[in-house]
Amino acid sequence: MAFLSKGTAMTHKSWKEVLENATDPALASEIDAFETELLLRKQGRIEEKLFAEVRLRRGAYGQRYDNGKRFDGYKTQDIAFPSGGITKGPSTLWDAPGMQRIKIPFGGLFPDQMDVLADLAEEYSDGILHVTTRQDIQLHYVHIDDTPDLMRRLAAIGITTREACGNSVRNVTACPYSGVCKTESFDVTPYAKALAYFLLGHPDTQDFGRKFKIAFSGCRDEACGLTAMHDIGALAVTREVDGKVLRGFELYVGGGLGAVPYQAKLLSDWVPETELLPISQAVCRVFARLGEKKNRARARLKFVIQKLGIEEFKKVVAEERTKLPVDSRWTSFLADLSAAEETPRRDPSLLTISRRPGEFDIWKKTNVRPQRQAGYSVATITLPLGDLTSSQMRALADLARKYVGDNVRATVEQNIVFRWVPDADLPDLYKDLKALHLADPGAGTIVDITACPGTDTCKLGISSSRGLAAELRRDLAAKSAHLDEHVGNLHIKISGCFNACGQHHIADMGFWGVQRKVGGRTVPHFQVVLGGKFEQNAGSNGLAIGAVPSKNIPAVVSRLSTHYAENRTKGERFQDYIDRTGKAKLRALLDDLITVPDNPNYYSDWGDPRVYSIGDLGMGECAGEVVPLAHFGLASAERQVFEGQLLLDQGQANKAAEKAYQAMLVAAEALTRQVFYDVGNSPDEIVREFKKRLCEETTLFHDPFAGDRFSHYLFKVHGSAFTNMELDAAHRRIEEATLFIEAAHACYARMNLPAAAE
Repeated sequence: MAFLSKGTAMTHKSWKEVLENATDPALASEIDAFETELLLRKQGRIEEKLFAEVRLRRGAYGQRYDNGKRFDGYKTQDIAFPSGGITKGPSTLWDAPGMQRIKIPFGGLFPDQMDVLADLAEEYSDGILHVTTRQDIQLHYVHIDDTPDLMRRLAAIGITTREACGNSVRNVTACPYSGVCKTESFDVTPYAKALAYFLLGHPDTQDFGRKFKIAFSGCRDEACGLTAMHDIGALAVTREVDGKVLRGFELYVGGGLGAVPYQAKLLSDWVPETELLPISQAVCRVFARLGEKKNRARARLKFVIQKLGIEEFKKVVAEERTKLPVDSRWTSFLADLSAAEETPRRDPSLLTISRRPGEFDIWKKTNVRPQRQAGYSVATITLPLGDLTSSQMRALADLARKYVGDNVRATVEQNIVFRWVPDADLPDLYKDLKALHLADPGAGTIVDITACPGTDTCKLGISSSRGLAAELRRDLAAKSAHLDEHVGNLHIKISGCFNACGQHHIADMGFWGVQRKVGGRTVPHFQVVLGGKFEQNAGSNGLAIGAVPSKNIPAVVSRLSTHYAENRTKGERFQDYIDRTGKAKLRALLDDLITVPDNPNYYSDWGDPRVYSIGDLGMGECAGEVVPLAHFGLASAERQVFEGQLLLDQGQANKAAEKAYQAMLVAAEALTRQVFYDVGNSPDEIVREFKKRLCEETTLFHDPFAGDRFSHYLFKVHGSAFTNMELDAAHRRIEEATLFIEAAHACYARMNLPAAAE
């Protein structure tokens, strides 16, 4: 039984006919080829491993499935699909719904495209469109059989899903204010567009071991481009030569978040605009040739650079550049940069005092940004959880036609912006948005929380990131009128697991989902990450200071923000306050929130109606509980990795790295003694028996979904001399130790051994 019916707006044949007349007819044959591969997979003539990469490269993901339920922020609800029904318990790819990711280069959207996206969400999905942190659009609960026709309808309006996922160049992002920003060096839009389409389907980008991400920013100090966390980050700069202003880029390489974040390193402080595409191509070729292909956990560009060193990597890229055959596309787009210039829908105008509806000024303060072009502003439409309905998307398309024309963009903060709004039209736009329930204030503030899909639809989700984000947003919005101004400017980002899709590393307060075994139950927790910097294009990465039960995270936010408001010095930014106060004091501030109380509410996650009973807790002899040795060991490991953080904050890189190793060793010993109590006390014996008994003979340490991603963090540093460590390398050791310990907790939970309440 098909989970969803096919769309009915046009027949299969008619969409093919439309596409044959589209600007790029090559898209038609690509989609036809994908449809054929889909048929061959159904017939068993293509193995699933190969087809998985084929569909991922077309943006078609599998997704988590929870009996036809979709999370709406506070509860689950039945999905009303066009077909009028759902199935329970899918057994194959063909029965289960999936997710379709749609690439929107630099986030640029036209009203006609918005209309079609709304139609597709309504006809093939559940009527919800999701804006991602890469300026993509995602549709959930899409049946695999419907994807070819969906792709054809997108192609007819100039949108492709090609390489939206998979081991490929993902959507190229750019600052949504490019071209209208007051502080930019120049508009990066045409460069982002040119590079996106140059690398799309390029032969040199088809043999990657993992994904590859690119971002553009026109400003050094703002957060809009986040270039420091990308495989290639292009920062616009200019130089004056012989009285002429030349355009170019500072090019950064090897950034990335994921389990262990890496700050991008400077490849060149001056790449002329004529060299942007060929140098990027050379970087891609080097990655394809030298990047890891077997171990996916080590297959990003950042690991190539870590292995070679940035200076050697520069040499290899320079040599690769000399080998490239000349391609006219490298510079052809430069002949008409004006093609990217936007045309306002209306003439500029000034906002008058008399035309301000109620609550307009509150919205304007956070959601309106003056452009460098006098008389115009950018208006941000905040989308809670990044979601909007099909009807809202259609209505926004109509408002765009009315106020701004084709000048609409999705943002990396999961919102939508209208550019070129005449200032005098802002009150009317606000009233129109309010009628659509899209006039929430707080864009770019602590209320505007970024969250990945988490346990709603992601197969890797551990804790409910969207559920927590919805709860925090509701709580903070109710308090917004009374929040300290500096607290209001903080950023919160949430990931459902360590993979950092919610960008928790670069938030003022970041959270990533973990679990703990408490009283025989698995309890949802979040690691609390402090010290990240969203500004300066993701200027620094934070570190986790401890795991807190999910239901206590709102109290964590309240306590930290209150302490900051009451104790900061004049003009002190949150990151500086964290450094001055010290993580030890901040951890102590949260100590009582780490314990799971005797309350059934803590045994469920945000938005999940299922509550697990704790009535089966047993008491041991002498009115005390029997606490397994592993529990003490894992707690000790957490303490040691936190002590490593404190050493890192003091600049003691060698001692911090050694402490991180000791923490992993303690965790490994705790697990190993559960299966082989007679393991010796020496590090060599512990590592040998851990590897033998938990990674080779039993694979207990292997995650059911992620595999053995973390044991090598211990193996690679075992026996090392911790001397001459750089701070960023020690920082990575702390991150790796934290992940190793989380994997140890998960392994312990899988052992089904008795555990004690914390």
